[in-house]
Amino acid sequence: MDHTHSSHGPDRPLLAAIGLVLALYILYILATTVGWLRPSPAHPEDRADQARIAEGAAAEAPEGKAGAAEETHQPPPLVMVIPFVLLLGAIAVLPLIPATEHWWEGNLNRFIVAAGLGAITLLYYVVLHQHPVQCHWIKESLVRPTEGGLNLRLGGAVLANAILHEYVPFIMLLFSLYTISGGIRIQGDLRAHPLTNSAFIAVGGVLASFIGTTGAAMLLIRPLLETNKERRQVKHTVIFFIFVVCNCGGCLLPIGDPPLFLGYLRGVGFLWTLNLWPEWLAVNSILTGMYYLYDHFWCYPHEKPIDIARDETRVRGLKFSGLWPNALLLLGVILSVALLDPEKALPGTGWRPWPYLREATQLGLVALSLILGRPAVRRANRFNYHAIVEVAALFFGIFLCMQPPLEILHVKGPDLGLSSPIHFFWSTGALSSILDNAPTYVVFFETAKTLGGEDPVPLTTGAISASLLKAVSLGAVFMGAMTYIGNGPNFMVKAIAEKSGIRMPSFFGYMVYSCAILLPLFVLVTVVTWILPPAMFH
Repeated sequence: MDHTHSSHGPDRPLLAAIGLVLALYILYILATTVGWLRPSPAHPEDRADQARIAEGAAAEAPEGKAGAAEETHQPPPLVMVIPFVLLLGAIAVLPLIPATEHWWEGNLNRFIVAAGLGAITLLYYVVLHQHPVQCHWIKESLVRPTEGGLNLRLGGAVLANAILHEYVPFIMLLFSLYTISGGIRIQGDLRAHPLTNSAFIAVGGVLASFIGTTGAAMLLIRPLLETNKERRQVKHTVIFFIFVVCNCGGCLLPIGDPPLFLGYLRGVGFLWTLNLWPEWLAVNSILTGMYYLYDHFWCYPHEKPIDIARDETRVRGLKFSGLWPNALLLLGVILSVALLDPEKALPGTGWRPWPYLREATQLGLVALSLILGRPAVRRANRFNYHAIVEVAALFFGIFLCMQPPLEILHVKGPDLGLSSPIHFFWSTGALSSILDNAPTYVVFFETAKTLGGEDPVPLTTGAISASLLKAVSLGAVFMGAMTYIGNGPNFMVKAIAEKSGIRMPSFFGYMVYSCAILLPLFVLVTVVTWILPPAMFH
């Protein structure tokens, strides 16, 4: 299938679909504003149970209500973790098996696997689950099972939590960043000196937090490869690019890396992640410095003189295309995430944005990018929607399959034996290395919430220890760089590099680099962040 972008191909249907969605959204807002649509009031018993849950006072419920309160704390059985494990295992293993490698490349096949396992999860809630479920969309409510028959209300609540409350905001942000950044092109062929390549990596490490790791990687990988096309030793440059731009650079804002945006959807403040700047600066500075030293003292001197000569003479300055209007539109995406949170009032106004106003704004910005941007720039970028469709297909199932593990962790989290930031940093990081780091973040985020602790960070519901939140955030973002499958952009950059003629390491060959370079660095982060500070006061 040809996924090449064309102004007469996918754009017109996409623009028509966006226009239809926005028109329906406007009608919805008008209907709710004038009172055509009003949510039915909650049953008094449901409100009482909800208040007890929010206050953590279920154990003190009056006699006669205790049973109902206790019911809300009954998670699914442990066996319901299996669909989640199977889906993450499929993502990790199927691309590596020769018999399934090409089959798995089809996004429809990915969706069939993901949605099928998600359907099993929903079927459990509809047929077997006999305890209330807390619904988070559009507002907090307690959904009780029906007496006999199918529990369609429970299934609807789980579906709303997974898709309407989490998946839609998540995929809309990635889609808007991916599509708008695809309209910007940087082209040129600079002298591929170690300092030049280091500058590419450093700039990408900054951009990753502000236009996302996917946006920064797609924006910079092609000009970096173009600059290095005369050199023979380029593999290590791509590897360090994956370390910094696709992963470690994205921890300053929630839009930087998918795990942090999931934390934002759970109530973490938009600017809270700026508290991670010391670790962000240290890790990315060290990695960039290590790359420069390795390239300067080893790789560059081993290039053939004829290749160096070609690199010095075949030079074209950098040329930027598509900055208007896309740079401004990317800023609009950032502002929409920061200001249009439906859970919080707009600063200085007291007005709370309507549900999905943030996502509708992002869709509008995508439409403006497609209408006002130059199609020639996207064609030059070989822009297509294949990668974002892949993410959408897989995460549809991931968000559904995550629901039972999240409920189980909410109740059983304190029994896992994880108590310190070091435990959470390495546990989150270890799973983020071999699984996708976004669902891994959610699992340990929910576990940390159950433990309490000092210096709590307030969330939409409840709070989380600041030190544990830092550990989970850094573990998910940093250690997503350990393997090709740790974070979505890793595989995308590998594929682009290989299409450019660069022989990238195999799955385990890449891990040789990551274990040798990243693991000692993460040990250093552990010592400096969580071991030395307490020791300095004793």
